[in-house]
Amino acid sequence: MRSRACQPGHMGDPNAWYYCLTHQTAEKGVGCRGGDRMGPYPDEATARRALELARERTESEDEADRKWKGK
Repeated sequence: MRSRACQPGHMGDPNAWYYCLTHQTAEKGVGCRGGDRMGPYPDEATARRALELARERTESEDEADRKWKGK
């Protein structure tokens, strides 16, 4: 059962995939509120990897920051 904050009917691209942080699942189209989702993603497989992709991007940016700062 979805929590009250995650009731369907919130805006989203009906053809795109999102990752719901509350339910820890990939969702297609309209779903939980935008603040509880990551995306949009082009497909379900990519949406399922949302946390992994975010972690990789953060690590990459952290490394770029270290290089820029000369550390």
